[in-house]
Amino acid sequence: MEQQNVQEKTNISNQSEDIVSSIESEMIRQELETKKTQLIAMQEDYLELKKAKAELEEKHQIVISDLNMIQNSLSWRITKPARFVIRKSKFFLSHNPITKNVYRALVILKNLGPKGLVIAIKSRGKGKLSVSKPSKKELNFQREFKFEVSPKVSVLVPLYNTPKNFLTEMIDSVVSQTYSNWELCLADGSNAAYSEVSEICKSYAKKDSRVVYKKLEKNLGISENTNACIEMSTGDYIALFDHDDVLHISALFEMVKAVNEQGSDFVYTDEMTFEGKLKNFVSLHFKPDFALDNLRANNYICHFSMFKRTLLDKAGMFNPEFDGSQDFDMILRLTEQANIITHIPKILYYWRSHPGSVASDINSKVYAIEAGKKAVAAHLNRCGLSAKVESSIAFPAIYRIKYEIIGNPLVSIIISNMNSYDMLRKCINSILYKSTYTNYEIIVVETGSNSKDIFQYYESLKSNNKIKVITYTGEFNYSSINNYGIEHANGEQLLFLHNDTEVIEPQWIEELLMYSQRTDVGAVGAKLYFSNNTIQHAGIILGIGDYGIAKCSHYKVAKENFGYMGKLYYAHNVSAVTDTCMMIKKSLFNQINGFDTSYKISFADIDLCLRLIENNLHNIINPYCEMYHYDSTSSGYDNSPKKNRRFEEEAEKFKAKWNEFFEKGDPYYNKNFNGEEQNF
Repeated sequence: MEQQNVQEKTNISNQSEDIVSSIESEMIRQELETKKTQLIAMQEDYLELKKAKAELEEKHQIVISDLNMIQNSLSWRITKPARFVIRKSKFFLSHNPITKNVYRALVILKNLGPKGLVIAIKSRGKGKLSVSKPSKKELNFQREFKFEVSPKVSVLVPLYNTPKNFLTEMIDSVVSQTYSNWELCLADGSNAAYSEVSEICKSYAKKDSRVVYKKLEKNLGISENTNACIEMSTGDYIALFDHDDVLHISALFEMVKAVNEQGSDFVYTDEMTFEGKLKNFVSLHFKPDFALDNLRANNYICHFSMFKRTLLDKAGMFNPEFDGSQDFDMILRLTEQANIITHIPKILYYWRSHPGSVASDINSKVYAIEAGKKAVAAHLNRCGLSAKVESSIAFPAIYRIKYEIIGNPLVSIIISNMNSYDMLRKCINSILYKSTYTNYEIIVVETGSNSKDIFQYYESLKSNNKIKVITYTGEFNYSSINNYGIEHANGEQLLFLHNDTEVIEPQWIEELLMYSQRTDVGAVGAKLYFSNNTIQHAGIILGIGDYGIAKCSHYKVAKENFGYMGKLYYAHNVSAVTDTCMMIKKSLFNQINGFDTSYKISFADIDLCLRLIENNLHNIINPYCEMYHYDSTSSGYDNSPKKNRRFEEEAEKFKAKWNEFFEKGDPYYNKNFNGEEQNF
């Protein structure tokens, strides 16, 4: 009997091994099939590229031949002096204080046309208004106003070889503040050649006891010099100020007002970069409200920042290891500890651009770029996140963050379809042939096709075990269709995709997944292009456009455009993303009960994103996930007059539901921007 039991156990064990072996073999077979398909596609791409290369080389030789002919021609040699004069004239016109504005206008007119020139002129007008003082009545009101809480604000300025005119303008801008409970802490590391710095500071300190000056024995570097300022300070709040910049006269008043109204422990403002005089602005930086992913990729907060001293006690002093980006490191550490971060959407800080300054050219301080990368990496490490931090191609001090993907989660790609054979085939082939991430399944939701070719295509898909076709039989309702697709999804991550899309970036799934896997993230969207290589979607801005509901960010801007302040080259927070290409954790999708089926056609994706925000989650657009979207060519949409009525009904329902959100405005789109346009 015992021998029989042993034999049975042996047989069961052998059967188990056979089953495991069979499963492993099938998995290997599937993987090999996928790799084979990808290799065939790569081979085809290679042959096309080889052909294109040969054609380009032929054209290149023709161009070189033509160029040599031109350069050796008599007319080219004769016109050489004229070309020299034109080059020198352009340089003079663009740099001369009297003519440079006219030259700029002509360049804008050439590149952007009359409309672009009008926008530029209007923007410049707004810039001049932003530096004007409030009325005497308003200034007197601010000076006499009694706050319930009037904290002492220590303004920290580390000095180093500061030019006289920069120094006096900086100190005067603090002394003239309408809010009076401040101290200006000046730690001077200037060398002997700049002894006038000490004389000027002592002169101000003698006239105003709120100006506190200390001459350091030697220059300790930007971080340690700032730490010396901290040691001198006695304020409840601390504000960081550069030695060559200027404050708006109401800056401290507005910041203390935020402390009283919101209990803020960290406050920051919008800013302007200028050359020479304040009216000569270079750029206006209208910032979003606090956006963690923006900050990690780009120190958009920068100036002017004020924070509670207790935050500094938790975050620690400035670290010389991050000199060059010491403020960035400090802001990251402070915001990690802060409870209430407030953004004041007013230009209250003027950042001077001059030779050698970071405002003029970040490349003038290359070490600042590397220090910034280190600061972000250290911050991510403190947050328990593993990632690589790289410079973006837009600007070296704007960073691309590549988060480590944890495990190998199954991604369920849900695509609804009706009759669109050519479009669906292109979409699915681009997924199969281009995707480097292989652990996915495709669920095609058939919604009422009647063409023969689409059913023949469905039949051909049966041989690929990564794809399954399911049939939805109810009334057309895009929300219900997607929810139905989820019932058949096995993945940890859901990826909603329109059938009129095509993959561009092979690592598109990884680019979405690296953000979607984070516990603090809701929905992640892609950067979508029209077929003419202009942008269709780079996130959704709420409260603008038709019906005052929403528009896509950077709509119809060229594919290569950097976007406002480089925004199109780093992952950043947005209020919503389109479900044309959207990834979300399945557990999270189910937790908030999926798409609201009362939105049959429009607004379901935005509604979903706002519910995620209600649950304290971040929605993100990652511009490194790139796709073509051939825009609303999907079938199944009702084109009858009934469609417009339904859209209007859904629009009214959406606005009523999210009225409070609309009243506050989109936190990621500064209210100083045109409320009708989405292009900043």
